[in-house]
Amino acid sequence: MAFVCSATWTAKSGEEETVRSALAHLSPASREEPGNLYYQAHQDPQQPGVFRIFEVYVDEDAFRAHGTSPHFETWALGQAIPALETRQRDFTETLDF
Repeated sequence: MAFVCSATWTAKSGEEETVRSALAHLSPASREEPGNLYYQAHQDPQQPGVFRIFEVYVDEDAFRAHGTSPHFETWALGQAIPALETRQRDFTETLDF
């Protein structure tokens, strides 16, 4: 089973470009992580301050490693997350039928 994180980030008013720019750097670097299977950011066209990130990792350990990677520390912790009004994360595991 793979470990899945579905995140919703809502930018503070006026910080949409900060979050978008951080995701432009974070996304390709995250896809290169050894335990990453899929990483895709989305921006809501009706609510430009709402970003969704869908992430799939081989296991929870790979997801935890993502959270300590240099690119996560720089672009998520250092740039995007301080620009957020809210951050929600939901975790699931795939069913390998």
